[in-house]
Amino acid sequence: MTVKQWRQRSAMVRLPAFGALIGAGVVTLASCGLADVSMSAVTHRTPTSTATVSITPTVDDTEVLPGSPVKVEAQQGRLTSVKVVSADGTPLRGTLSSDSRSWVSVDQPLGYGAKYFVEATAMDREGLTTSKREQFSTIVPDRMAAVESLDPVAGSTFGVGIPLTLTFNRAIDRKAEVEKHLVVITPTSIEGAWRWLSDDTVQYRPTTYWPGNIDIKVQANLLGVQVGPDVWGEKNASYVFHTSDSIVGRVDMDKHTLTVRRNGKVIRTIPITTGKPGFESRSGVKVVLTKERTRLMDAASGGTDPTSPEYYRLTVEYAMRLTWSGEFLHAAPWSEGSQGYDNVSHGCTGMSTSNAEWLYGISSLGDVYEYVGNDRQMGTGDNGITVWNVTWDEWLADSRAKAVMTTEASQT
Repeated sequence: MTVKQWRQRSAMVRLPAFGALIGAGVVTLASCGLADVSMSAVTHRTPTSTATVSITPTVDDTEVLPGSPVKVEAQQGRLTSVKVVSADGTPLRGTLSSDSRSWVSVDQPLGYGAKYFVEATAMDREGLTTSKREQFSTIVPDRMAAVESLDPVAGSTFGVGIPLTLTFNRAIDRKAEVEKHLVVITPTSIEGAWRWLSDDTVQYRPTTYWPGNIDIKVQANLLGVQVGPDVWGEKNASYVFHTSDSIVGRVDMDKHTLTVRRNGKVIRTIPITTGKPGFESRSGVKVVLTKERTRLMDAASGGTDPTSPEYYRLTVEYAMRLTWSGEFLHAAPWSEGSQGYDNVSHGCTGMSTSNAEWLYGISSLGDVYEYVGNDRQMGTGDNGITVWNVTWDEWLADSRAKAVMTTEASQT
């Protein structure tokens, strides 16, 4: 038998057998199934998008801080959908870049010990999409630090001489890190600095007095900030203050005058008397600490024996305290004959009742009085608000971040 004859015979054998199997229905389903799979692979294969999505943080990140941003990026495509929610379903806000290739969470820090779920979709230039899901959890800190008290009280209005004082609930080890996250916002940028008074208390002042009639905002952006070994900032907080008219008085103890400036302009010069020899009023910058319509003054509170000729006990009007040791501005009608000519008081600054009433009426806590004329110095201790007697270089010596410009309100 030739080769050609063998091939013809083989074909004749196989074809009837194949036909018999189809007729019996044994391979028909299998034959049809195979045909369907083959056709699907050839004519209905689902195209794959060339776009990819990356998400950070990821489930493998074990040290995610609340201050960490959530970032979603698309490669070879553009983001068409981003959804980030906490375990309780609260959505996390974010901003999409102008080219739709990246998304970043904003203005809404993560919480401690919280779980978040992320789902994002991107589309390539052919219109094909791809999606990715991710989840992550934030750290659970051992200890947390927070602002415990604030001076002045948030929302208050004060004169231009008050510094801002923040006290924390525990000692702060990483002071420079904390200073970087304390933001002061003013209408126009001014120079100032934070200074540590102790391990848990920090104070802020500008190089010169605050401008009058402005809003001051302090942001303590401490959530997720490590402030010491195993100690983290508990939360973000913001506080708003206001300054009154800028009232700055200059007391010349030699000339026995008080010159009052409001917002930079002289509005009155008042004849006064200050401390006599042995009871000299202090030179330096003082700040109004309290205001009292009337006050009982008893020399015994300063250690004077009631039998001494220097002892006094009387009620004064329009009293404004300048030092904790007992210096006041107040009405002193009994010394009007000496006011403008001589110093006859026990350390206070006395003036006529009409001038004292006027001054009291325009004054706020935090107003500034600059005393000149003798060698007895106010000093920089705790006898009132003494920050303006500290030179700027001395102030910066106790600052970690040193001098910084405040943030303009228009930029926030």
